[in-house]
Amino acid sequence: MGGTDVREIDPEALLAQVSMVFQDVYLFHESIEENIRFGAPEATHEQVVAAARRARCHEFITALPAGYATVVGEGGSTLSGGERQRISLARAMLKDAPLVILDEATSSIDPENELLLIAAIEELTRGKTLVTIAHRLSTVRTADQIVVIDGGRVVQRGTHEELAAQPGVYARFLAAREEAASWTLARGAAVGAGVGPEIGPGDGPEAAAQLTPKAGPGASPRLAPEVAR
Repeated sequence: MGGTDVREIDPEALLAQVSMVFQDVYLFHESIEENIRFGAPEATHEQVVAAARRARCHEFITALPAGYATVVGEGGSTLSGGERQRISLARAMLKDAPLVILDEATSSIDPENELLLIAAIEELTRGKTLVTIAHRLSTVRTADQIVVIDGGRVVQRGTHEELAAQPGVYARFLAAREEAASWTLARGAAVGAGVGPEIGPGDGPEAAAQLTPKAGPGASPRLAPEVAR
C-alpha cells in the first residue's frame, strides 16, 4: 500500500486505511446512528446524517418512528438485507478510508435495493482504490484489472476484454452464462430440449421443474440440471 508491503505495516495502522463492506452485514443492538458512527466514533450527528444521505439510506431511516434513534435488533434483524447493506455503506463512508474492499456486497439483494446500492457504492468509491470480490459479471467487468482465482490460486489476470479473448476459467465462465441465458423452466421428468409445457402461474410445487435449453437451431438435446421438485 503506497509502495509499502502490507506485511510490514502495523495491523492497526493498516486497518485504519481500509473500509470493508461484506455480504453478510452485522449490526449491533444499538441505534442506527451508533451503528453508522462505528466507522468514526468521534463523528457528529450532522456527519452521520451526511453519510447516510450519500449511502441512500436517509429516507428509510427518517421514515422509522424513532428515526436515527431507532434501535435495530441483534444483527440488524429488524431491517431488510438492503437496508443493512446501505447502513454498512454509510459506516464506510463516514470512515472515509482510501482503500475500499467489497466482498459480494450486492450478491443477495433484490433489484430495487441493488440500484440504490450501486449508486451508494459509486459514491463511496469515488477517488479511492476499490477491491471487489464477486461472482457477478456486472460487478467486475468494468474493473481496471480482474484477478481470477481457481482452487485458491491466481490463474488469470487482465481486463474483461483481455480475459474474454483467451482460453481459461474466465472464458468458460462467460460461455456458461451465455448458455444459461437460453434456458427455460419446463415440466416433466422426461423433458427434452424445448419439449414439454412451460410452467405457468397455476402449476404447483409438486411438478418436476427442470432447466432446459430453448428450442432452436443447434439446440442441445441433453437435459439441463434439475432445480426443484
